[in-house]
Amino acid sequence: MAYPHGLITWADLSSPDIDRAKAFYSGLMDWETDDVVYEDQVVYTMLRSGGKLAAGLGKQPEEMTEQGLPPLWTTYVNVDDVDVVAEAFTANGGQILAPPMDVMDSGRMAYGLDPTGAAIGLWQPGNHVGADEFNDPGFMAWNELTTRDQEAAVSFYTEILPWEVQAEDMGDFTYYMFMLGERPTGGLMVMDDSWPKEIPAHWMTYFRVPDTGAAVTRVTELGGVVSVQPFDTPSGKVAVINDPSGGTFSIVGPAPQQ
Repeated sequence: MAYPHGLITWADLSSPDIDRAKAFYSGLMDWETDDVVYEDQVVYTMLRSGGKLAAGLGKQPEEMTEQGLPPLWTTYVNVDDVDVVAEAFTANGGQILAPPMDVMDSGRMAYGLDPTGAAIGLWQPGNHVGADEFNDPGFMAWNELTTRDQEAAVSFYTEILPWEVQAEDMGDFTYYMFMLGERPTGGLMVMDDSWPKEIPAHWMTYFRVPDTGAAVTRVTELGGVVSVQPFDTPSGKVAVINDPSGGTFSIVGPAPQQ
């Protein structure tokens, strides 16, 4: 299986407490955990739904924890050549924080901040190509850039990736779709003055659940926090969740029947 250049194909969590994260996400998403061991040490955990790859989990670097930085879900874009895209990343105003590096035989990655300050990863696959499925319960359903500078974000991503932007009139606001050919691969939400100023630009990962209400109840039972209560969208009922260590992600229920 191979994914096309420019498709968002993976997300992982960097957490200071791996055991706590495993317990929370296994309880909420019904994920199985599969540790990747290198030189007798666990270096990464694959999160599986029904045996199929759904997402990843890794240890947050101690320097980030010491700085009080929260756990982070990172969105990854599949690319043919991570070195070429990383060079374009910086040439177009982004900042590479982790330069291209090999990840054993799994692939090659880089990580950085776009010009609006949102973190995103680049992934050139080796043995690991990304998630096995999308949009079904237990799997990634969507990835969305939330930023105050729509113009800078659109200019950047359409320059470094084969993305085009499609505007959707939502009545009270305009939503932007990042399109890879005819396939939507991500979204862009513009933060207006109603958003708290302390919220930075970020990529949000959405996971599909069978029932948003039941999942929200389970979040609190497992020690997480519902930071935004469920609300209706054309794609399903959405809620924003903080895991017990502070990692933020969204869940979305089944899409409404047409």
